Amino acid sequence: MNIQEIRRQFPILNEQVNGHPLVYLDSAATSQKPSAVIEKIDEYYKKYNSNVHRGVHTLGSMATDGYEGAREKVRNFLHASSVEEIIFTRGTTTSINIVAQSYGEANLQEDDEIVLTYMEHHSNIIPWQQAAKRTGAKLKYLPMNEDGTLSMADVKEAVGPKTKIVAVTHVSNVLGTVNPVKEMAEIAHANDAVIVVDGAQGAPHIKVDVQALDCDFYAFSGHKMGGPTGIGVLYGKKELLNKMEPVEFGGEMIDFVGLHESTWKELPWKFEGGTPIIAGAIGLGAAIDFINSIGFDTIESHEKELAGYAMEVLSNVDGLTIYGPKERAGVVTFNIDDVHPHDVATVLDSEGIAIRAGHHCAQPLMKWLDVSSTARASFYIYNTKEEVDRLAEGLIKTKEYFGDVFA
Repeated sequence: MNIQEIRRQFPILNEQVNGHPLVYLDSAATSQKPSAVIEKIDEYYKKYNSNVHRGVHTLGSMATDGYEGAREKVRNFLHASSVEEIIFTRGTTTSINIVAQSYGEANLQEDDEIVLTYMEHHSNIIPWQQAAKRTGAKLKYLPMNEDGTLSMADVKEAVGPKTKIVAVTHVSNVLGTVNPVKEMAEIAHANDAVIVVDGAQGAPHIKVDVQALDCDFYAFSGHKMGGPTGIGVLYGKKELLNKMEPVEFGGEMIDFVGLHESTWKELPWKFEGGTPIIAGAIGLGAAIDFINSIGFDTIESHEKELAGYAMEVLSNVDGLTIYGPKERAGVVTFNIDDVHPHDVATVLDSEGIAIRAGHHCAQPLMKWLDVSSTARASFYIYNTKEEVDRLAEGLIKTKEYFGDVFA
């Protein structure tokens, strides 16, 4: 892999921040965008901007081809069996809310159980809290090992006859833990439950085959994988989606509208009410093309190498604690003794280094870790070991600065 050639395709990486070359280590929050994606969106708005599906004019047909062509790219990307199983949404949060509101509230009853983990993003907790409140179902949290991984013995013990839904992140946005989704799906299905996977940190970084995983629902966002903001995907098994009611109603998703009753379009359009996210979908399709041009074997290998290198280098910084397992995705979350994560991020920003600080929309996990917040460096295909070295140097400066201030 020619990392410099890849970096040249991301215009923002040429920027200077506070007088220093940008080191962007916040891709778990949102990734940077390659020129191919930016240009594809620009092309849509300049050359064939139109609404989709209903128009018979040339621009409408071109826009429809671009939008539906992107759906086929997503189907292939996820190895789904049909484009009917690919629903465009605003992002992972919206996708999970659709499942919680439509499938969850129709299939949950009092005392049924929804099984979650402590490492879930708020987007895979709050929708289930709301579904539980409306139906009388109960939330049940899987215990975690000390290193932030799950034990299959614990999963087998927790998932039982009362379990109706297992909701789990594919990859933790804090710990970098890669969860055993396929094995968890087998346990869920053995108990007649469905499994809902938050793939926001999975789809950009590891090859996803929803049929091999046998997950019932899989959600992800375009902006974390080189695509634009405001576009996401919900994959669902066709037999489940066919039984589900839409959660948004209006134009585009209807078949027939009468004065007192209406009927819906077939899949996937019954879940896509209103003018869809046309430019976003086309941009997501371009992001998938870009990822495919590199290949997931290359992406996974590069990020694993970077994460391992970062853990090795950062572990040499006195007073620094790293959270999560040794084997992980491209995320390293840490704290420095006696320095607040926001202060760490502020000092690093003065050096042109962008990291994330806070609870990372994972407050239950912060409580489990017994911290209020953490600092997080996250990597993608465009990051280098030299940038990890700059991070380590910046953290040493941070320690020295606050050591002098409070000495």
